Parts: sequence; C-alpha cells; structure tokens
Amino acid sequence: MRKHYLDNLRTIMILLLFPIHTFMIWNNYGTKFYIWAGANKLLSSLIILVNPWIMALLFVIAGMCAKYSLEKRNTKEFIKERFSKLLIPFISGIILLIPLQTLYARKFFFGYNGNFLNNYKYFFTHFTDLSGNDGCFTPGHLWFIVFLFIISLFALLIIKYIPYKKVSIKLEKINIIGIILLFIPIWLMSYVGAFGVYSFGRYFTLYLLGYYVITNEIIMDKIMKNKGLILGLFSLFQLMLVILYYHFSYYGDIFVNLVGWLGTLSCIIIGNLYLNIEGKIFDYFKKGSFPIYILHLPVLVIIGYYSLIITNNIILQICMIIFGSFIVTILLYEIIKKIPILKKIIGVR
Repeated sequence: MRKHYLDNLRTIMILLLFPIHTFMIWNNYGTKFYIWAGANKLLSSLIILVNPWIMALLFVIAGMCAKYSLEKRNTKEFIKERFSKLLIPFISGIILLIPLQTLYARKFFFGYNGNFLNNYKYFFTHFTDLSGNDGCFTPGHLWFIVFLFIISLFALLIIKYIPYKKVSIKLEKINIIGIILLFIPIWLMSYVGAFGVYSFGRYFTLYLLGYYVITNEIIMDKIMKNKGLILGLFSLFQLMLVILYYHFSYYGDIFVNLVGWLGTLSCIIIGNLYLNIEGKIFDYFKKGSFPIYILHLPVLVIIGYYSLIITNNIILQICMIIFGSFIVTILLYEIIKKIPILKKIIGVR
C-alpha cells in the first residue's frame, strides 16, 4: 500500500523553498545569496524555523522510498531509475539552468553587462568556493540532486551487506529515548565529507535512518505512541533556537542537529496523521515535485533581481518574488511537460 503522506510531505517541503529562498535574499548569515538586498534579522530568523529539518526530512523520505522501491524492483532497475530521475536532470540543470543564476549574480554584484554566451563560458571556466554568487561555477540548489544520486548508490553497498531484517531485530528493542538520541550519529557524521554547509556524512546517515529505522513498523508505532513527547520537545527546542538566533545569533551545531531530528520525526508524525490522502492537487505536485525543485531557483533569482529594481517596499518585493516565481515555475513546468526531450531531461514523470 502506497504511503501517500511521503509524497505529500516531499511536496510541502519543496513548496516551502519558495519563501525560504526568497528570504535568503535578506539573509544575515555572512554568505550572500545570488542577489542580496541587505541583512534582515527577522527574515533570517524565519528561515531558522525550517532550516534544521527541511533537507533532513527530504533525505529521510528518500531513504524510506528506497526501501519501498527495492521491494518492487531489483538492484539493476533501481540504479537505472536513479540515473533517469536524478543524474540526467542534474546534468541538464547544470547545463541549461544554473548559468542563469550566476549570470544575475554577476549582474547584481559586479554590474556585468555582457551577453549570456560569454557568461556561459565564464561559468564553466571559473571555479572558486562553489557558492555561485560571484558568477563562477556552482551546482546551485542541484547539490541536493547529486548528493541524493551518490548517496542512493553508496547505500546499496550497505544494504547488500547489512540486511534489513538483521538490523530490524536489534532496532526494535530501543525505546523512544533511544530513537530521539539517534540525532547523535547524525551530528557526529556531519563532520564527514562536509562541503561548506552541506555534509555528505550527515545526509548519508539520514538516508540510512529513513531506510532502516523509520520504515520499521514497530519503531513507527513507538514514535506515534509518543507523538506528544516528540512534538512537544520539537516545539520547545525550535522556539528556543529561533529566539537564541534572533537575539544572540546562536546556531549551535549539536543543538541544531537535535532540532533537525525532532523536526523530521514531527513531520513524519503529522504526515501519518493528516497527510496520508490522495487528490488531484496532491497527485499533480507528486509528479511535479522534482522538476519544480529543479526549475524554481533560476526563476526566483531572475524575478528577485527585477523586483528589487521595481520597488523599494520590502513586503511588496517579497510577495512579488514568492508568488511570481511560483506561478512562472508552474507555467514552465506545464510547457516542459509538452516537449518530449525537455520532459525527459528535466525528470518529468
């Protein structure tokens, strides 16, 4: 039986990126976005409301979906699916979309007035810190796609030599405190394979926890029976984190990983309770979530660039960027769905 709440949670997380990436235009983290309108503590603090757990949840969901996928597909079919769903859209996005983001970064920060082709050449021949806000090469937001591709293939090696049933027998003995304390290996592994703010080790651990832990029905039963404790702790610690950041710019490593894990468990709980549903809108975004993710940021950066020129009213700017980028992204998605070659390379189902 398909767990529709996983598709719906993934959709919600991806749609949340529209306001999150809009607020990044005013971030005060010390790292400028592709365009940057100055530091705003309130908007930066709003990002902290979701930042600890949004990507963590996506990797946990990916691990869970891998478990269910491998029950229906053999390893060869699974790898083939990873190539078509992740690697091809990643390469296509790097070639067709990401240079647009860096073009507008160069325009914004350096007053670049050259054409797209010259910027295209610059993009593929200049390498710095991979942030992209200097116009140089970057994977941009597609880091998630390539991380997920690499992690899903590496995880196959773990899955092959550590059978699911063998792990399940041991896992089923842990209580709810042990489940909450799983944030510790997530935190420790965050130092492995770190690329700036992104950690291969952290996301690999989350993927495996999704595969081995959250798909275990006995573990899930314990999580659901203790939903009040998990939701209460998450609400308390999330509020503390936002207050600490807003007043003291504190974003402590171990505490963030605790909030991130509790937030992930809380979303799984809420999904189980309220989002295990079907419908035309849910089905639409289930099929379009990955293409929408791939398309949204170049659109958002371009609309953001012109919105900052058109008006100085920050509320109007935010509304123009969020709603404008969402509408244009959906329109692009609808166009791409009707063009076979683009449909294939952007990963439209």
